[in-house]
Amino acid sequence: MNSYQQLFENNKKWVAQKKAGHANFFEELAKEQKPEFLYIGCSDSRVPANEIMGLEPGDVFVHRNIANVVNSIDLNCMSVINYAVVHLKVKYIIVCGHYNCGGVKAAMEPRDLGILNPWLRNIRDVYRHHQDELDRIQDDSRRYNRLVELNVVEQCINVIKTAEVQQCYKANGFPRVAGWVFDLHNGELIDLNIDFEGHLEKVKKIYNLDV
Repeated sequence: MNSYQQLFENNKKWVAQKKAGHANFFEELAKEQKPEFLYIGCSDSRVPANEIMGLEPGDVFVHRNIANVVNSIDLNCMSVINYAVVHLKVKYIIVCGHYNCGGVKAAMEPRDLGILNPWLRNIRDVYRHHQDELDRIQDDSRRYNRLVELNVVEQCINVIKTAEVQQCYKANGFPRVAGWVFDLHNGELIDLNIDFEGHLEKVKKIYNLDV
């Protein structure tokens, strides 16, 4: 049996395991989803979104791309945020990066990466905004990890800039935006303690869209 065929065998075992623990698991799963969380994370295969939070299928709405970027002209990401906020009424939007992120590392390297260039420019812009702080960090590994954190913060701010988030928060008091980093070395989630209200007030001076 090759690795591709093994996936279907794994699926059968997973189905059996879920039914053994909860006979009506799939009947309930097939009902309308009502997740409280939107998770915007990296596409990295080592970071399984719901598993690192201890959540089951149906508990978290997920969008993933290289280096967890939130770009206003990325219609995929913007559509996910719109659907999560307007239709699913999520309470939290979580941007989650991770240490040892290949996308962030690639953005730190001064070389042409072809089709990846315009995407990685989003992260290189984060470096430019925080260049003074990052250049003071002599250790390459620590500078790399700090850029991962700063990238999460900047992508959280990009989420806060969206009309849906501003309007829904003004009307309902949610969603709130949080920034996390997943540490691959120990499996722990690190809350960066984003100042949501503070960033919202700063953003609204220029990007006020809740009128």
